[in-house]
Order: sequence, then C-alpha cells, then structure tokens
Amino acid sequence: MPERYAEAIIRYLAERSSPPLKPRQLARQLGVGDENYNTFRDAIKQLRDEGRVVLGGGSALTLPEMGNDVTGFFRQNPKGFGFVIPENPNAHGDLFIPLDGAGGAMTGDLVRAIARRKGKRDGRTMYEGRIVEILRRGSSRFVGLLQKTDDVHFILPEGRKFTQPILLRDVGAAGPKLGMKVVVEIVDYGRGGGDLPAGVIVEVLGEEGELAVETRAVIHAHGLKEHFDEETLQNARRVTAEFDPDNLDHPREDVTAVRIATIDPADARDYDDAISLERNADGTTTLGVHIADVAHFVRPGSALDAEAKQRGTSTYFPRRVLPMLPEVLSNGVCSLQEGQKRLTKSAFITYDADGNVVSTRLAETIIRSMKRLTYEQAQNMCDGKTGGYDPAVVELVKDMETLARKIEARRRKAGMIHLDLPAVELVLDDDGKVIDAVPEDTSYSHTIIEMFMVEANEAVARTLRAEGRGFLRRIHPEPDAVAGNDLSAFVKACGQKLPKSMTPKDIQALLASVKGRPESYAVNLAVLKTFQAAEYSPLEIGHFALASDCYAHFTSPIRRYPDLTVHRLMAEYCRGRLDNEPKEDVSELVELGRFCTAAEKRSEAAENELRQVLTLQFLATKQGETFDGVLTGVANFGVFVQWPKYLAEGLIRLEDLGDDWWQVDAKTGTVRGEATGRTFRLGDRLRVQVLGVDVARRQLNLLPVKGGKTENQTAPNRKREKESKQKTKSKGKTGRKKRK
Repeated sequence: MPERYAEAIIRYLAERSSPPLKPRQLARQLGVGDENYNTFRDAIKQLRDEGRVVLGGGSALTLPEMGNDVTGFFRQNPKGFGFVIPENPNAHGDLFIPLDGAGGAMTGDLVRAIARRKGKRDGRTMYEGRIVEILRRGSSRFVGLLQKTDDVHFILPEGRKFTQPILLRDVGAAGPKLGMKVVVEIVDYGRGGGDLPAGVIVEVLGEEGELAVETRAVIHAHGLKEHFDEETLQNARRVTAEFDPDNLDHPREDVTAVRIATIDPADARDYDDAISLERNADGTTTLGVHIADVAHFVRPGSALDAEAKQRGTSTYFPRRVLPMLPEVLSNGVCSLQEGQKRLTKSAFITYDADGNVVSTRLAETIIRSMKRLTYEQAQNMCDGKTGGYDPAVVELVKDMETLARKIEARRRKAGMIHLDLPAVELVLDDDGKVIDAVPEDTSYSHTIIEMFMVEANEAVARTLRAEGRGFLRRIHPEPDAVAGNDLSAFVKACGQKLPKSMTPKDIQALLASVKGRPESYAVNLAVLKTFQAAEYSPLEIGHFALASDCYAHFTSPIRRYPDLTVHRLMAEYCRGRLDNEPKEDVSELVELGRFCTAAEKRSEAAENELRQVLTLQFLATKQGETFDGVLTGVANFGVFVQWPKYLAEGLIRLEDLGDDWWQVDAKTGTVRGEATGRTFRLGDRLRVQVLGVDVARRQLNLLPVKGGKTENQTAPNRKREKESKQKTKSKGKTGRKKRK
C-alpha cells in the first residue's frame, strides 16, 4: 500500500535542512528495501498527482511553493506573533503571522490564512500571513478569576492564548465567590464586531495563589489528564500482582550478583536506570546501563498501553507529578529500588583505555541494585569525601567518573555541543510559595549519568539500524540556512566569526572563543535560538547537538512513550525473533513521532508556565526594586530583559528606552537610537526596575534605571551609522518619533 510511505516522504521533504534527493536516494534514507521499492515509487506518483510533491531538477523531489491560501494550525509565540503550520507542507515551511494578523485565533486553532510575499532574504522568498477564518477551535476551556461588573459576571482568561473577556451565564447567588479561580467552557464565541464570547463555569478550583490551585489551573489550561480511569488502574494492579521475579515467562540474564547502583535526585520516587561497571582482564571496561523493563508490564493493545500512548510523557510540577503510568508501576515494580529484584533491558558497552567503543551487547536481564545514591552522595565520593560509604560503592562511583570523563572527551572531540547557560531551582516554603531561587546543581555526578545515558541510547539505536528496522529516533536537525546566516550575522556584530555552513565543531570553537568574556551569554543564547527543536521521528537525520548520526531514546520508558516502543523492538531482537516480525509502517511511525513530540511540548509548556506563575507571584512583591538584568530578546515593540537570579523575563517598551527613534534589527539582535547612536544588543547588562507584574497575562514590566550603565553598548561611528541607515531603508523604521 503506497499510503504506508506517503506521510514519511512528506515529513522528510519538510525538513528544511534536508537536501533534495532522487527517489532511490530518499528510499534509502527512509530504510525502504528493494522488495518494497515499487510500492515506494507508487507513493511518490500518488503524491505528485495530488500536487503534494514536485519533481525538480535532476528528478529530485521537492515540496511545492507556498500558495496564497494556507490552511493549518496556529501556534502563537508568547511575544505575540505566531505561525501557521500548514496541513500540507510546502517548500517554505510555516507561515509567519505578525502581531496584528492573528484575527482572534489562538494556539491550537485550525485556521485559514492569506499569505503574501515579503521580499527575499538570503536568496529565499519570505512570506507573511493574515488569518481570515477560524475553521475549528483547538480549545474551549479557560481558567480565570471570577469577576463582576454592572451585574455581569465574567473572567479574563489566564495566559496569552485568548485575551478577550468571557461573559458567564447563570452564575446565580449560590455560585462561587468573586475572586475564586474557575474553569469556564465557552458555549458561544460571538459573531465578531465587538461581541464577547459567553461561557459557563464547569469547575471551581479555589483561591488564587495556592500551589494546588495554580497547578490544577495549568493542568486544565494545557489539556493534561489529571487522573487515570478505572480500567487502566485495574490493568496496572493486575500486572503488578502477577509479577514474580523468580517465575518468569522467558529466560533472562541474571546479573543480581553484579555491583549495580542508581544515582538520582534526592526527591526522586521512580528509578528507571541503574549502572554497573566491570574491569576486564584485557584492560577494557564494560559499562552496563540497566533500564526498567516497562514493556514487560505494558503490553500493546492493553488499557495501560492506550493510556500511556495518549499521555505520551510524564509531567513534573513542584511537589506534584502527572505520571505517564500509574504509580503502582512507576513507583513500584518498574522502579529499580535498592535491594529488590527488578526486570531490566541492558546495554553492555565495552570500551578501550581511551574510552572508545569496542563492542556492544543488548540483553534482557534481572538485576538487584546494591545502593540507591543521590547526586550529592555520588559527588562526595568523586571529591574524595568517602567517610561512611561502602568501599565497594565508592570504587564503583570512582570508576564511573573515570570512564565518563573519557567518554565526554571523545564526544566533545566529535562535536558534541554544550551551551553555557544558567539554570536555577525555585525554593518553596511549606505553603508552596516561592521564597528564593538557587543555581541548579551542576556537579559532575550529573554529567556521569548524562554521558552513560547518551551512550546507551546511541548503542541501542545503532543496533536497530543495523537490523534494518524502522523505529522512533530522537532527531535534532542541523540549523537551516536562514538560521545559520542569522547566527553568522549576529556573532559578526559581536566581533566573532562563524562559517555560513557551520558544523558542530564550528559552534564548539565559537563557544570556546567567548567563554569567560562579556559577550559569552549573548552568543550562547543566540546559538540556542538557532537550534531547531529536537523531535521524535523514524527519519535518518541524526542528532546535531550530540554529533550523533543515529540516536534514539531508550533510557526512560517509565516517563516517555517513545522509549517504550524502542524497548518492544529490543525485546524481539534479544529473543531472536526480529526477522520474523513484519517491517514497520514508516508513515505510522511518522504520525506516532509527531504525536509524541506534541505531547512532550505540551508537557514542557505546562511545566514552564507553572514555574512562571509561581515566580511572577513572588516578583509581584518586588515592585519598585531594581536589579542588573541581561537583554535576551528584541522586538519591534520593546526589548526583553532577564532577571538572572530567577530566570524571569520582563519587557521594556521602546518608548521607555529614551527619547529617540529606535531601529530594531532582529537579525543582529540589536536596537539602536538613530539620534544618539545608543545601541542595545543581546547579552547587554543593564540596570532595570520592576514596574509591575500581571500574573494573569504572564507579564513582567520593567523600566530602565536612569544613569544605569549598560555593558557592551556600542559607541556610534560613521561606518556603523551608514550600515544602520542602509538596513533601515530596506526594512522600514520601527519605534517612536523624536520630539520636535
């Protein structure tokens, strides 16, 4: 059936970093064997007849150009603009929607937009769109505080998805008290022309500011599942009750006598990875990465499987987790608890004295962890603070550190990229209120586990690739040409150089050249914004940031559904049955990958939003205070400044920067005053004051402190003024007129 390849072909061509390929070349990239090539060619012919692909020069396959009428799903950026992701991908990609072009649409809506050309950039035609019709709403439930004016009840929805007030019907005298946080379902979106939407209260969450209430508000806002249904819970209880590690349905390799330990955060409740290390007589070292065998308990077609697939991932909030699997599994028989026999799938990787891979072996195993360690305890052992610890455990951890450093050195030499950007942890009091923020722990014990997980993920992916199987990879495309040119222009403005066709090693060299210098933060931030998001896909694209040509997620099946699918393939491989299984439907894998990627993004967005809410509630008590911030973004309406201690980003509007005509150059990340020559650039440090906080709109408003010194500001000179005026002519001026 040609359909099994259709979506995979479209998805591959939609990767803007992918070069045009001829049909035979594309078939090889998608893992299509000679026996299925005729079906693959039929899929191409079908797509060409439908106008979804084009045969270009040299018979290379490409997507058609963007049309004037685009239908797709709208995704809004927190800064106001957005993109329409076309239902039928085109050669241009997503359609940019400016601030005033959303037409009342919000993230998740299916919309129709009119596209128009906006000139060329780096040899490519640029498009801008305007949404003219909302075909289907992506969300109908919103959270807000119950308010009343002129005998009319309403809420102002929290967040930035939907900014209109929602009128409420039939609240009644017995309804919730004013000021309570409620969930409202819209029953009438209005007819436009000033008509407001109307809705009904479907749930009362409670008092604003309480951690449990704010957490549930975010859960509702992002459409996450809060509870498991009874069928799923019964399924979990049944497989747990049936588990007997001494009476299994197929033989496993018994490694219960091997030195094995887990290393996790102090507050972790599920332990899905454990480590062993053995020195061999020939001078090699064998690393064992043992991962909880969730696939043994979660069988395809079961209620557990359906629920795990729908959730896609676990979501982690302060003091609460929405697990992908019921706790009786995730915190019980699937968790590699100290002293307990547990089922695992293991990757045994043997290394030479320099940390190079000599061989890999995969197996289904049964283990018993000798010790549950925290990252802090492991770091103590690495630092020589070994008092009170079992000598066998200390020896294991020290051997782990030695190997991890060799692996890290090899991977960095191959081009693995590490960004030097800050991370913080919020400190909460007993009531769940933020009272402080501290730098995130960056001790080397974290890197040990990170290196071992990366190695295991890569080892499993390469084994499945060698078997010719289709599976969900973790792909990270290289930056496309436009993003690469933008980064080159930006670093040039910072006094650095970067080739237009950049490799991971080029980026490594760039980051090394600015390490410890004032522009380091700006360059690291610009590199991060250049990267495309990692995603799940069967396409053979590789992982750019890890400098890996074949990578998959295998190490966290308790909390990630893609890992579970890899475990199932690995089980067939270990039992010698993989050749008897039918080849995977590539298009089905493409769709599953897109679904899992969307679930991951939804979960991360919810985690980030709750963190933002809690932080803003805390910063609301800091109104009027000043701090030294870092400029992290520029837009045609202002600049964004981050409070480094809390990683909270606030806005200074252009008119508040000073009396000038401000020119914004997003390509180089600069805002420049035409009269004064005063320039603000990404990474600049400036003294600012907290003007106000709007928690409901997720906004922190700032003012520059008069006389505050801004580091790295560029002094005006004639050459720079000439270049700036040339850019202004082509782009048009943005900002506030000078006073006459």
